[in-house]
Amino acid sequence: MPEIRNYTLNFGPQHPSAHGVLRLVLEMDGEVIERSDPHIGLLHRGTEKLAETKPYNQSIPYMDRLDYVSMMQNEHAYVRAVEKLLGIEAPIRAQYIRTMFDEITRILNHMMWLGTHALDIGAMTVFLYCFREREDLMDCYEAVSGARMHAAYYRVGGVYRDLPDEMPRFKPSNLQRDKAELDRLNENRQGSLLDFLEDFTNRFPGLVDEYETLLTDNRIWKQRTVGIGVVSPERAKALGFSGPMLRGSGVAWDLRKKQPYAAYDKVDFDIPVGQNGDCYDRYLVRIEEIRQSNRIIRQCVDWLRDNPGPVIIEDHKIAPPKRAAMKSDMEGLIHHFKLFSEGYCTPPGEVYSAVEASKGEFGVYIISDGANKPYRLKLRAPGFPHLMAMDEMAKGHMLADVVALIGTMDIVFGEIDR
Repeated sequence: MPEIRNYTLNFGPQHPSAHGVLRLVLEMDGEVIERSDPHIGLLHRGTEKLAETKPYNQSIPYMDRLDYVSMMQNEHAYVRAVEKLLGIEAPIRAQYIRTMFDEITRILNHMMWLGTHALDIGAMTVFLYCFREREDLMDCYEAVSGARMHAAYYRVGGVYRDLPDEMPRFKPSNLQRDKAELDRLNENRQGSLLDFLEDFTNRFPGLVDEYETLLTDNRIWKQRTVGIGVVSPERAKALGFSGPMLRGSGVAWDLRKKQPYAAYDKVDFDIPVGQNGDCYDRYLVRIEEIRQSNRIIRQCVDWLRDNPGPVIIEDHKIAPPKRAAMKSDMEGLIHHFKLFSEGYCTPPGEVYSAVEASKGEFGVYIISDGANKPYRLKLRAPGFPHLMAMDEMAKGHMLADVVALIGTMDIVFGEIDR
């Protein structure tokens, strides 16, 4: 009989399946994991401390860079916290736009998760399929904000600007796309952003069916995910899980239903819940979430088409005046200058605002001392408690299952190391 030796193994931080700069110190009994110790902080950028040195309105772009695949959802939690402090509410059209972009972001996040999770476990094709659809939604980000990722589109009191009346189109290039190909690419870009999204919501369910055809009944996928990383409902709650990690264990908790915000109480959708609390159930929950997000986007598109109106409050001490007014009116210029150099002061107090982000509950806790910047800012990152449970979930599994576990947590290190 060969002698089995115990190993201490470094998994990461430069590891293609670590989803960021995670270092796991694994104590192994042969191929079986005895203990898993996550080491974090390798991406630390001091976001919370930076936000305490800047006026409130200058910290919005930092939120994009936390969970950098759920950009607008992070902004949403932050601007809602500041709005609570100021005692203001965004116009109803802005609420619907926020709801729609939160769900676009959820699809973007789950596509990235699905593609990379499958790639880690050995399924190559899904990655290419997912990025095909992400491209369309990235174009929507770009159409409203000018940036594909770090949008800074949500503002205190509403959103930066209304939805565009036309979508950017593909142009002839040096690689010389022929006219027929160009017309095909631009076919659904002839109208407004809402027309483009309507076309997307019509096509998308069939495309999700394609992902499911590749994975849901694939026996290799099931061998790698069924019964792996099982977490009971009681343990999931005790460990502070939220989002698909909690719902995959059978707990029907979703802030969009339990503590509605924006326009979530005005749209119709279902909350998918798992039964077994393993990697496979969490996969099924996220796939169904993608479908439900598509439903919400469609309802928002229909409402926004029928209900024009303001998208940001008119108070120029909080929201900047229109560009034309700033150029022609002295008072508008002063408002603009004061707002972007000093910002605004909030009343003293403390506030916590949370949204149902793609990975779970993303919360922003602010203590204000009446100045134009937070006295203290603390972020509640959903991925942090999930990573904390790594030791419990990995014990007794094989080394290859660590990759499946990191994938099922859908970890992004910007928010964990913040």
